[in-house]
Amino acid sequence: MSDSRPIALDAMGGDHAPHEIVAGAVHAVRERRLPVVLVGSPRILYEALADHDATKEVPIVRAEEALAMDEGALASLRRPRSSIAIACHLVRRGDASAVVSAGSTAGIVATGRLRLKAQQGVLRPAIAVALPTLPTPTLLVDAGANAEVKPEMLVQFAHLGAAYAELAYDIPEPRIGLLTIGSEAEKGNKLVKRAHELLQTSPGIHFTGNVEGHDLLTGKVDVVTTDGFTGNVALKTMEGAVRYAFGELAETIGESRLAKFGALMQRGRLRELRRRLDAEAHGGAVLLGLNGTVVIAHGSSKALAISAACQVAADLSAGGIVSRIGDRVAATHRSHRLW
Repeated sequence: MSDSRPIALDAMGGDHAPHEIVAGAVHAVRERRLPVVLVGSPRILYEALADHDATKEVPIVRAEEALAMDEGALASLRRPRSSIAIACHLVRRGDASAVVSAGSTAGIVATGRLRLKAQQGVLRPAIAVALPTLPTPTLLVDAGANAEVKPEMLVQFAHLGAAYAELAYDIPEPRIGLLTIGSEAEKGNKLVKRAHELLQTSPGIHFTGNVEGHDLLTGKVDVVTTDGFTGNVALKTMEGAVRYAFGELAETIGESRLAKFGALMQRGRLRELRRRLDAEAHGGAVLLGLNGTVVIAHGSSKALAISAACQVAADLSAGGIVSRIGDRVAATHRSHRLW
């Protein structure tokens, strides 16, 4: 399945915008053969495209404003003509297949909910992040969109993640785990305990039980469902641990000739491990549950990470992620009328 509509890329969002965003767009167009439209200030973007001799390859859609990286959810109301708002409008109007932005996560979530609206039956859109497990990634849902949730929402996050896992990783019956402080059913607060009960009886869910923090990178389940506060803390902790581990490894290798020789012999495997654990290599997070595909790239993303995010957006849009989620939510409504 393919979609000839372009990806609407917010060129003004991100720590390295607009130049790295533009470079990523050019890479996506030339190397991945993806149609991309840049949204932002025409003058600035035209000059950046000229540096790549790509002014005729990547079109530009004007946006008068941009959300700053430190702006929160209210910015979506204060800046109705921001680049992320215009990108969402292109998707809503059918002129683009998906949105990609490396801007403020809070701003993207709020703008997406305001401009694209939640799908029918979806209580809250949630952020899904792919964790680098083998043989396929594990999806963490929610990774930061909803700090406070109800038990029914955790069940719905499981459905959102299951639809993503089925489409992106061809997993016919994704295993679902509930993140809490112990593997036993009675472990956790009232929210988690009630969610555990609901997950056990929810149709279309292969619930395997509770998982703990140390299970997140083991591949024990395909989807981990949790609230956005817990999920974001867990995600940031893992990212920090990976950076620390590689920093310590680099320092250790540099301390002796023998260690340098060993690293040289294993450089291929070390390079692959670094690539697999690099959050940017996976193309960013996906905001699931909206009437449109939205991919949130890391704020520090550079060109290759932006290009990878465009690929994720194109694949999910072409695979019909929105309709898959809609079918799951509708089926759940018919069966148990949880929502």
